[in-house]
Amino acid sequence: MPETNRKRVSFKNRYSFYLLAIGSACGIGNLWRFPYIVGENGGGAFLLLYVFLALTVGLTLLIAELMIGHHTRSGIATATRKLAQGSKKPLYLFGWLSLCITAITLAYYSVISGWVLHYLTQFIVSFFRSDSAFYLKNVSVNVLFQNGWLQFMLASVHLLVSGVIVVKGFGEGVEKRIASLLPLFGALVVFLLLGSLSLDSTQQVLRFLFYPDFSKLNLSSLGHATGHVFFTLSLGFGSMVTFGSYLKKEEHLPSVGLRVTLVDTLISIIAVLLIFPIAFSSSKQIATDPGLLFDVLPSFLSSMRGGILFGFIFFLFLWLAALNASIGLLETITANITEKKPELRRSWATALAVLFILFMTIFPAFSGTIFKNVKVLGRSVIESFDFTLINVFLPIAAIGMIIVFFASITSSDRKKLFVDDNKPTSSVMYNQWVFVLKWAVPAVIGIGLVLLILDYWF
Repeated sequence: MPETNRKRVSFKNRYSFYLLAIGSACGIGNLWRFPYIVGENGGGAFLLLYVFLALTVGLTLLIAELMIGHHTRSGIATATRKLAQGSKKPLYLFGWLSLCITAITLAYYSVISGWVLHYLTQFIVSFFRSDSAFYLKNVSVNVLFQNGWLQFMLASVHLLVSGVIVVKGFGEGVEKRIASLLPLFGALVVFLLLGSLSLDSTQQVLRFLFYPDFSKLNLSSLGHATGHVFFTLSLGFGSMVTFGSYLKKEEHLPSVGLRVTLVDTLISIIAVLLIFPIAFSSSKQIATDPGLLFDVLPSFLSSMRGGILFGFIFFLFLWLAALNASIGLLETITANITEKKPELRRSWATALAVLFILFMTIFPAFSGTIFKNVKVLGRSVIESFDFTLINVFLPIAAIGMIIVFFASITSSDRKKLFVDDNKPTSSVMYNQWVFVLKWAVPAVIGIGLVLLILDYWF
């Protein structure tokens, strides 16, 4: 029977929301992407810039996206469609732009998640080999680049698992599976961090990361930092709008946004502290390769006592974190489809979304084989996906979110959602928050995009 008159679900408790929101925000973006982006942009100065932008631009926009969902009780596509009714402003285009970005990003993200699955299987294989340490040291991410079908199949498995969980229901299906796992993953990362910081290279790495040299920043650094803030906090996708629509009415959204941002930023810092000492100890230089995590961590784990077991658990948890982020993105698409077409079963909506995304994975999956000669602005297909989606389209979608926010929520409603009578500082911060959202965030995005263009041309 079609799922008409569907009652909107909500999180059973605050803890469930934080696990899902932080899991969606973190995923493998922090552990995989952030370290090599920091290396590309000179270390300490970029890290400082990133933290500043996360706690200002990122937090400000995160609160706004949660408010859109919380106030409209709908996903981004439905919210913008309602706003467009009776108005000449094509606000609904921003909703569909976010959904298109979400779908294409999930295709690209699924390929990277497939890399995690590949390494997970390699650790499983190493359990049955007498030369496991040697075997793992010679497992290279280049094998994946040169095998498009392997990447496509791994991405397909990842997407199908995500789809099955989403079909079973967001509120009921996800929290039971992930609630008890993410804290364990955090504990394992901290354990590995202690081992990483015990290496001889730690002193040089700490100097690189915490002694800012602003001369190492380049014209594109602001754009890269802004884009990664949006990527890792799941901003511009509409995911946080969907999450906000599931939150209970009594939640204080600025406090929710602050906690998610602080944890996400902390995990980013932990990620570079985990990866860089290992990379530097093996190569004696700061690596900037996208395969950084996959090239250095398996070798490090294989040299530890019990490292094969730790490696298996680490990549299992890393994949589950990636799965959690993928579920958040896929749920965003599915929720918006079912709101647009309430007569369509949730299972069919999810299937349609998965099929489209699976088709899109063909391009990044085969970027090293079929499309190896295809270059966009001098970058391979998968590099182009990463650069344009995260550094260009996400910031543009973020500006759209700001426009939607001010169009969908009146000034009085904004203040009610932001101010908590039990927290006097929230009243003081309200005007500053509105100013930053309305003027500072678009200015930072605009300057970052202009500098990206200038860096490319000059």
